[in-house]
Amino acid sequence: MARLEDFDDLGRDYFLSMPMPEFDSTPWVEPRPVAAARIALVSTAGLQRRGDRPFSVDSADFRLIPGDTPASDLAMSHISTNFDRTGFQEDVNVVLPLDRLRELAAMRAIGSVAAVHYSFMGATHPAKMQATARHLAGLLKQDAVDIALLVPV
Repeated sequence: MARLEDFDDLGRDYFLSMPMPEFDSTPWVEPRPVAAARIALVSTAGLQRRGDRPFSVDSADFRLIPGDTPASDLAMSHISTNFDRTGFQEDVNVVLPLDRLRELAAMRAIGSVAAVHYSFMGATHPAKMQATARHLAGLLKQDAVDIALLVPV
C-alpha cells in the first residue's frame, strides 16, 4: 500500500486536498456469520469481459463479471497511466480474487459465492459514483449477498 510519505510533493498535496465524506449517522446491523455468508467481489481494477465496453476516463459505471467467467476472458481497461498491470497479468486473483473465494467456499469457510461480481474503474472520483453505487447495492441485495468484499486497486 502506498503511503503519503511515498509520494512527491505534488502527489501528496493532491491526495491531501481531496474532500472526505461526512456521514450524519453510522448504520449498524448484526452481520451473518462469515461461514454462512454469501460473498461478492467489487473491484476497482477496470475489468470487463472480452467484448464488453471498455472503461473510459471518468467512467462512473461498473461491469458485471459472472462468477463462472474464466480469467482468460477478462480484460483490463483501467485508464490510469500510473497503474501497474503486472500483478493482473500474472494472476487475476490479485485484482479479483474469485479463485480464492471459491476455495473458501469449498472449505466451508464461507457460505457461498455470489453469482455475479462487479468492477469499477478506480481512477474515477467517488462522488461521481454515488448513484451507481446505490444501484449496485440493490443488485447485491437481489442476489442475497451478505458481504461485498471491496478490492481496491
